[in-house]
Amino acid sequence: MLIAIPDLLSADELGEIRQTIDAADWIDGNVTSGHQSALAKNNEQLPEDSDAAQRAGRMILDALGRSPLFFASSLPLRIFPPLFNRYGEGQEFDIHVDNAIRIKRGSEFRIRSDLSVTLFLEAPEDYDGGELIVEDHYGAQRVKLPAGHAVVYPSSSLHKVTPVTRGRRVASFFWLQSMVRDAEARRLLFDLDRSVQRLTGELGGKDRSVIELTGVYHNLLRRWADS
Repeated sequence: MLIAIPDLLSADELGEIRQTIDAADWIDGNVTSGHQSALAKNNEQLPEDSDAAQRAGRMILDALGRSPLFFASSLPLRIFPPLFNRYGEGQEFDIHVDNAIRIKRGSEFRIRSDLSVTLFLEAPEDYDGGELIVEDHYGAQRVKLPAGHAVVYPSSSLHKVTPVTRGRRVASFFWLQSMVRDAEARRLLFDLDRSVQRLTGELGGKDRSVIELTGVYHNLLRRWADS
């Protein structure tokens, strides 16, 4: 399941994040790569322990906490601190799959990567190429969103970033471990949550059917969730 999260960042937040990371020192993007990814990856990245990355990452985590759509689509248990990359002309990240376990360097923090997130930080009209392509059962999905918008997709999927042919692609990327490990169960919960929210708007929160369906949602979550 691939879910777009529109307007995750406000214009002011986007501007502050870009000001913070654009002034920082960038390094070769393969510092976070596994062996297979290193063969396919050609980009730059902020050091994950840099002041700029940590400051900008905290702003993104705050924004995620305010997004009902992000919570409903991912049901996050643990989120890897956001990282930042950029692609200049000719740079790309060829087809790969994300590592199953992500470990924060120099700490005991680790997650199972159930879902991957890309948060676009550059306006799409300012660069050519640089599309995120995610392969799923329905074929290849091409993603290139406005700055401040994010996309959530399965970490188990094959995906790539196409070569940038003009300008520069800047983004944040990170992974999360969901409370609900099973992808199909997450999808069913997401669909049910969307239906409950729609019915609440149409019938009101005190409607008996809305209350019962809300109970079904939470009872399924209790059954499937790890805490």
